[in-house]
Amino acid sequence: MASTHRLFLLAPLSSALLIALATPAAAQPSTALATVTVTAQQAATKVATPFIETPQSVSTITETQMSQRGVSTVQRATDYTPGVYSNQVGASNRFDYLVLRGFSDGSLSNTFLDGLKVMGDANSHSSMRIDPWFLDSIEVVRGPASVLYGRASPGGVVALNSKRPEFEPGGELRFRVGNNDQRSAAFDLTGPLGEEQRVAFRLTGIASAADTQFGPAEEERYAIAPRLTWDMTDATSLTVEAYFQDEPEGGYHSGVPYEGAVTPRNGRQISNNFFDGEANYDAYKRTQRMLGYTLEHRFNDRVSARQLLRYLNSDVTLNQVYGFGWASPTSNALARYYSGSEESLQALTVDNQLEARLTNGFMEHTLLLGADYQQRENEVAWPSGAFPSLDAFNPVYGSEPLAFYAPIRENHELEQTGVYLQDQIAVNNWRVTLGGRFDWVNIDNTNRDSGNTSALSDTQFSGRAGVVYLFDNGIAPYVSYSTAFTPTSFVDANGDLLAPMEGEQWETGVKYQPNDRQQYSAALFHISQENVATKEQPTDPYRAVGEIESQGIELEAQTQLTEALSLQAGYSFTDITYATSDDGNQGNNAIYSPRHQVQLWGHYAVQKGWLSGVDIGVGVRHYADIAADRANTATVPDYTLVDATLGYDWSQAGLNGVETRLNVHNALDKAYVASCNSLEYCYFGAERGVTASVHYRF
Repeated sequence: MASTHRLFLLAPLSSALLIALATPAAAQPSTALATVTVTAQQAATKVATPFIETPQSVSTITETQMSQRGVSTVQRATDYTPGVYSNQVGASNRFDYLVLRGFSDGSLSNTFLDGLKVMGDANSHSSMRIDPWFLDSIEVVRGPASVLYGRASPGGVVALNSKRPEFEPGGELRFRVGNNDQRSAAFDLTGPLGEEQRVAFRLTGIASAADTQFGPAEEERYAIAPRLTWDMTDATSLTVEAYFQDEPEGGYHSGVPYEGAVTPRNGRQISNNFFDGEANYDAYKRTQRMLGYTLEHRFNDRVSARQLLRYLNSDVTLNQVYGFGWASPTSNALARYYSGSEESLQALTVDNQLEARLTNGFMEHTLLLGADYQQRENEVAWPSGAFPSLDAFNPVYGSEPLAFYAPIRENHELEQTGVYLQDQIAVNNWRVTLGGRFDWVNIDNTNRDSGNTSALSDTQFSGRAGVVYLFDNGIAPYVSYSTAFTPTSFVDANGDLLAPMEGEQWETGVKYQPNDRQQYSAALFHISQENVATKEQPTDPYRAVGEIESQGIELEAQTQLTEALSLQAGYSFTDITYATSDDGNQGNNAIYSPRHQVQLWGHYAVQKGWLSGVDIGVGVRHYADIAADRANTATVPDYTLVDATLGYDWSQAGLNGVETRLNVHNALDKAYVASCNSLEYCYFGAERGVTASVHYRF
């Protein structure tokens, strides 16, 4: 069946190429189309749809905003987005954990790059990440998106949009240094190739390294992304792209007990620089290799076809000694264990789309018909062991293992095929969105030593319906209903795959966009999810605990108040609880989710006078009411963080294209716990971070 799926889904490629090659420019209709480049899409609908006509909450983070805030991870890029908790694991930068509307189950698997899922394995350490330097924008779509993407968390998706080749020459160089020995050099070049200017390139790269706030742990990353866009004809465009990333050092990722981190332990507090591992047994190495293309053909000004394809290959090595719980009721020493991993992952994704804009009397339709395919295979080997305990207040390192245990060797396979149809209907001031999708999913987990296999084969229908009314003054109320389908490779204590999680959402709200300089939104939502997969401790197996309900409100404003002053503000209230639970936690708040989040960012650019060229930005983030454990016996103390930036455009002094920028994160150096997985495992937040950068744009 797999080969049949591949042939079916790859067939549009050969068809489109035949169309392109058999239709020279001279044979085009007399009403010539403009030279085509890859169509801009919106993650919520997969077609170009205005913000105000989308019946769902969507936030966009621009390249300019990321540059001004000096972000180095996707997590930090979303710090000022309502409905997103970006601090789930505090100061750790190993993975881009994002909690959307309280759901942490899909934080690693709900990331998309250029329209295709980033095919990591959430049931392993093979989770991919993309450096923000390579991104043109980030779209955060809150609420279920299974109707277009198949398996996805009901909390939403994070869509990363790469910098694309441009036919105008240009580029940028950036050099950055900071505390904790941060240093990076990056480049971004684009422009046309050849006299006919039908081919454009983009070459983007970065090299970065830093210490961390946790002992000997370090971060190091090298990445490069070459891309070519070829306008084969006036109607056909092909973009070929690659992304290669090597991380010899993946930083720190561990936690400490609530008692000692939040409350005193024997009258003492654990330092937020505490390292619980061993330097000789500490490593996280990840290599990502991605190759793909986007092929687009316009049959006329109303009908177009696209095919997106990407192949991923990655290798991950993990060695980690970690503390988990106190060694005895009165001891100052943490019990320590060893976890290791050797993983090799391969994945293929392809998405075929046919878009048609039709007029039927008084009604206009934008139809999207699609068929996609995902395949992933991950070979893993997980050794484990035990280490001597470590005094959390007076640590002495250099221990050797007490025991090493033979690795668990598994093969994780996933295959998904989906077909979907979406119709966006415009009737006078009404906008109606209808969509449906059918998925076939096969998951196999095989023990490579015993040969035992746990398999799941399932089919699922996902749907969405939404309606928006556009008032002439820019106000647009909306209501929508959507469903989510989340099969996973998580297994229970018996090694059996868990049943897929299923969710649904009702959302209503209002958007206001009086002009292209102002955008406001307010949303009320209710989400329920069944067969919720969770595990109490890092070493525990997963299990389905029942049903989760999430409900709340989100407010967002982005406005250019004057030519000099812009403001971004957000507030979210998220009440996520275990509606039904087999572990005694029914009615309790879920972990990793603040009930209240407030974000405010203001930016002022001096327009004239002797300070012309100076810009300053200040941001405040507040997080409150975070449950520290599933039993709700404790909460994480509320905390407020301040960020700031100061920049200067040296073109005012005759140095065209040169900009310097100072960024400070957690400017007040707040020491805090960001969240907890349990009372034995809490994550310290990042200390003050200071970076200085020089940009040269040409």
